[in-house]
Amino acid sequence: MVTASPSASARAARADSPWIRRWNDGAASRLTLICLPHAGGSAGFYRPWAALMPPEAELLGIQYPCREDRLEEPEVADMGELVTAVADAVLPLLDRPYALFGHSMGSAVAWELAHELDRRGAPAPRRLFASGRAAPGTAVTGQLHRQDDDVLSAELSRLGGTSREVLDDPGLRAMILGTVRHDYRIIETYRPAPRPPLSCPIHVLTGSADPELGEDRCRDRAGGWADLTTARTEVRVFPGDHFYLTPRRREVVATVLRRMDPSLTTGARTWPSTP
Repeated sequence: MVTASPSASARAARADSPWIRRWNDGAASRLTLICLPHAGGSAGFYRPWAALMPPEAELLGIQYPCREDRLEEPEVADMGELVTAVADAVLPLLDRPYALFGHSMGSAVAWELAHELDRRGAPAPRRLFASGRAAPGTAVTGQLHRQDDDVLSAELSRLGGTSREVLDDPGLRAMILGTVRHDYRIIETYRPAPRPPLSCPIHVLTGSADPELGEDRCRDRAGGWADLTTARTEVRVFPGDHFYLTPRRREVVATVLRRMDPSLTTGARTWPSTP
């Protein structure tokens, strides 16, 4: 029987939060990747990434309320309340270099989180990975959270990532659309306050056919993200739509690891490993 080291046990205790999901003990980790889901998404969206991570990199998924095992918990009121709660949860885990990855709505949450952590005097992220959404203040928003279920279903179909079978099942559809409507309200009523630029590099990832942030829009100051940091900004376009991350999972994880620390994907042992 293997006994966890005191440091691993202490870290596990600090990660014991309804907001955090972790899929390894992190005992050998020297870097942390904190992942923030899209509207209607959950921490479980990132769970398949855990099998592709080397021991040196710990994966943490953020679990918003009103989904999966937090289905019965109260909603957060707005982006400010959401970011404050996430910052409370992750702050005890920033004792090693870390990066933030956010997809779609999660990219705006990641950007706000970086600023909130800076306000609290926490270390800055090594990198911010913004996926599938233009920069806060430039992303196009609407009033989908006020529309009926048929309109919301059509939007999910447009973006991909939700199967037709799920949307055709009345019970599953009602549960998913409730979560989606709540998250769309947060992102559609979100108005970012003026902020000084971050000091960390920003890496913009998107699908070539993503209706939210396609290749063409990325040519304009990296979808606006280049204006939000004093460091460099890079763009990586993958084949696919808004949910390019699923079929391109291995390539996405390899890109993230390489940007976090090139040593993770070079040398005798490379990651993600081949099954």
